[in-house]
Amino acid sequence: MATVTALTPRLSLPAPLRHPAARKLALLALAAAVLVPLANALWSSGSWPKALTVDLTKPLTSAGDWIIDNRDSHPLFLYFFGYISNAVVLSVRAVYLVLLAAGWAGVTAFAALIAWRTAGVRLAAGTAAAFLACGLLGMWVPTMQTLALMVVAVLVSVVVGALLGLAAGLSDRLDRALRPVLDTMQVLPAFAYLLPVVLVFGIGVPAAVLATVVYAAPPMARLTSLGLRGADGGVLEAVDSLGATARQRLLTARIPLARRELLLGLNQTIMMALGMAVIASVIGAGGLGDRVYQALASVDVGAALAAGIPIVLLAVVLDRVTGAAGGGMPHIRPAVWGSVLAAALAVAVAGRLAGRQDWSDAWTLNIAEPVNRAVDWMTDHLYSGVPVIGGTADWAGHFTTWVLDPVRGGLQWLPWWSLLLVVAALAWVIGTWRTALTAVLAMAATGVLGVWTPALDTLSQVLAAVAVTLVLGFATGIAAARSDRVERWLRPVLDVFQTLPQFVYLIPVVALFGVGRAPAVAAAVVYALPAVVRITTQGLRQVDPAALESARSLGATPGQQLRQVQLPLARPALLLAVNQGVVLVLAVVIIGGLVGGGALGYDAVFGLAQGDLATGLVAGAAIVCLGLMLDRVTQPTQRRASKGA
Repeated sequence: MATVTALTPRLSLPAPLRHPAARKLALLALAAAVLVPLANALWSSGSWPKALTVDLTKPLTSAGDWIIDNRDSHPLFLYFFGYISNAVVLSVRAVYLVLLAAGWAGVTAFAALIAWRTAGVRLAAGTAAAFLACGLLGMWVPTMQTLALMVVAVLVSVVVGALLGLAAGLSDRLDRALRPVLDTMQVLPAFAYLLPVVLVFGIGVPAAVLATVVYAAPPMARLTSLGLRGADGGVLEAVDSLGATARQRLLTARIPLARRELLLGLNQTIMMALGMAVIASVIGAGGLGDRVYQALASVDVGAALAAGIPIVLLAVVLDRVTGAAGGGMPHIRPAVWGSVLAAALAVAVAGRLAGRQDWSDAWTLNIAEPVNRAVDWMTDHLYSGVPVIGGTADWAGHFTTWVLDPVRGGLQWLPWWSLLLVVAALAWVIGTWRTALTAVLAMAATGVLGVWTPALDTLSQVLAAVAVTLVLGFATGIAAARSDRVERWLRPVLDVFQTLPQFVYLIPVVALFGVGRAPAVAAAVVYALPAVVRITTQGLRQVDPAALESARSLGATPGQQLRQVQLPLARPALLLAVNQGVVLVLAVVIIGGLVGGGALGYDAVFGLAQGDLATGLVAGAAIVCLGLMLDRVTQPTQRRASKGA
């Protein structure tokens, strides 16, 4: 027995293979040595082989034609989808008519009074100014259209999300079943939600509302479940000791204790619903999003800005009001809400009697013309020819020539099987073999769908945007973590940027850079940067102070403390920042198809706008697969050591 024990160390693995990542890569290399020659023998080594492509154009076109032909006669549409569609249309129309009947004075008064009761006089004044600015910009009616759609979508999202969260919070089995569904829903780009509802409901308000509900409900479900599961155990035991039933325990203890999470879920649902309601203008939602979409399509920056400012104002006001509600707002009695409603109704009646129900055209300010003149001046003086630094068009051109084109060319030059191997290696090193298999199948699905080349074009834009985002985000996050002054200065800027819908980011980049792939990447960088900065700052600030103190006592310089202590200990937060940066960049790169980004984003927008379901659905499915693959290769999997690889 002693002899066997003595020989055991001699039978251990070589030093290079003792690390789990090295063993995984060695196994992958062994599998590649067997499978790659076989793939070369059966198919070509260049782009994705046509023999592995499935043409879905004919079946999807046939399915679309069948739906269109049977939408008015088939029982499924008449007695199920038809009722849902009619209920949505009637609900949105009813809310819209109520808003119009209240007039600008009644709506503004109601919003300001709610803000006052929720967060105080300053926010009430800001809310009133925001709604008045919407009218001043000549966007009162589109704002009410967007608000009506949002009210219905948010109500349905909150009900659906709360019910799902309630089920997940009370049942471990349902929680395990719902968790992967909610994970997948939260990593999918917003455009992916438009495709299935358009197939069933067609272009119009019902599809826009239901796509918004599907997009905005997951945060409410997650936070509701989190709040119910995080209830204080001591309080629950005290309630049980008083003989409370399960229903009484839920209503009197668990839900009140989860109030903060529920209000945070409402905040996130409202913000995501606003972002989706704007994007849903592509499928006929109307309102402010449609104004922005039409203006961007004609490169009318002035008109896009006039519609974009009300979107920004709505986003900021809604975020502040709901954020204040979740941050410790005292309980307000129903009688107080009744007085708020009565006061707003009195203002609305007064405005109607005074003949000032509708916002007068004489009170509007046309900013489109001066903005377009400013854009023309920028085109003449800043686009090119600026001494030493060049112009914005030159920057965009150089970025396209030196970064985007080489990355795209390199990805499209590589053999298809080599890209799958790279995806497998990245996903397996930071996760499990299941993670790697999911990532490889998702990437391969883009080839099977016949969009391998445009998918690599989109991937090149995502990689370039992520690289710029991480460089800027990590540098800014490190500066904010090391300086309280920088962190205080950045906080309001990041707050505003994180509340803006994705569509809005396209307006300034079109004004500065024109149209093309570089502007799409610039918009994606600006959209994803705040999340990366926040997560990096938080991760570095949460490093154990004892570890930093030990490093200081050993004479480490600030740079050494950062490189050798803070960054290694903040590794989970940094990896999360990478993952969130990738997901957020993908979301806007797809929308960048509206401003010349091309690739899958353009195909998805074109298919939706033209009613070409085959093109739109295939591009949307490829976007989903690309998003799933990118999430898996950037999201470490927490595993028990005993499970191994």
